[in-house]
Amino acid sequence: MFSFKNGILHDQKTGKAGTGRQCRFHDYTQPRARAARDDCGTSCEKPGKYALSASGRLRDDALLRTDCYTNPRMHRTKQKRGVPLLAASALLLLTATAAAQAPKPLEISPGELVRLTVANEVAAANNTSTKHMFRSRKQTPKGSQTRLYVETNDAMAGMLVATNDEPLTAQQQQGEMNHLAWLMGNPEQLRKKQAQEKKDADETLRIVRALPDAFRYVYAGTGNPAPGPSGTGSGLVRLNFTPNPAFSPPSHVEQVLEGMEGFLLIDPQRRRIARIDGTLFKDVTFAWGILGRLDKGGHFRVLQGDLGDGTWDIKEMDLNITGKILLFKTIAMVSDEVFSDFRRVPDNLTFAQGVELLKAEEQKLAQHSDGSESSRK
Repeated sequence: MFSFKNGILHDQKTGKAGTGRQCRFHDYTQPRARAARDDCGTSCEKPGKYALSASGRLRDDALLRTDCYTNPRMHRTKQKRGVPLLAASALLLLTATAAAQAPKPLEISPGELVRLTVANEVAAANNTSTKHMFRSRKQTPKGSQTRLYVETNDAMAGMLVATNDEPLTAQQQQGEMNHLAWLMGNPEQLRKKQAQEKKDADETLRIVRALPDAFRYVYAGTGNPAPGPSGTGSGLVRLNFTPNPAFSPPSHVEQVLEGMEGFLLIDPQRRRIARIDGTLFKDVTFAWGILGRLDKGGHFRVLQGDLGDGTWDIKEMDLNITGKILLFKTIAMVSDEVFSDFRRVPDNLTFAQGVELLKAEEQKLAQHSDGSESSRK
């Protein structure tokens, strides 16, 4: 218990002034103290000495007057004072999180990244165990052609299914079937077809293998494989390239790289090339122009990506290259080809089995076309 003696608050048990529980009490017999009670109530603090002033008000000689946390008005003040601190803490937390999630700079040189990526591309190209059926639409100055393709163990099986986005006539369809039947009935022709496809693939790989040495690379930020939304995903790294003066082409196949500049988009996690974009900044001649010449300004663009099963393949190829062969024959490779509708097929598929898949798919397309025509009528 506490009592006032000579204007000083005493503990009745100990007789000491200003001691006891860690609470401060007002003398509620005084008008100002009653007002303080109504406004504040009781507040807990450290022990201290209290006295009545000459005017009869309770004075705290040891401590400054403390805020009362039970007072709604004072509580709101505390909340307001805490808002800047909370906002600053949240800002620091968001900044730290963003810094942790920001992509880290690559720790390898651009040339080394290209070398590792090319090695992975070559390994993937040599693994032909996974096979697909897919569709191709090729646009040229003469119009468009849509074909179906199936990869087989023997060779690529393909057939034309539309011209200028219109279904084939019955006569054209029969011509496609006759050609496939001829290939199946002529093993020698099928072997020649397979050999030509392998030659084309090998020449492409020779150019890919030369990429690390043929150019000098610099990091140039990030990018998408094509303008607008892309299914390849984010996190691609862009590398600009220019010819390497020290590069000596081992054959005429790699010689075209001497006059080219452009950029690569690489997926650094999967080590795959998502896009290669090149432009001829000068004429490129073969055997002093006797065998051929490619004109300055020629451009090509190749996009590839994941087919949905972990394998990558070309999804779009744009060519605009002109020149001459043997001084007189003009060449013009101008086309934009899009590959789509990739579907897995059995890995040990024969050419004859691939043809059967093509026929079944062609019938589905014909039925769909007939249904669309009937609905328009």
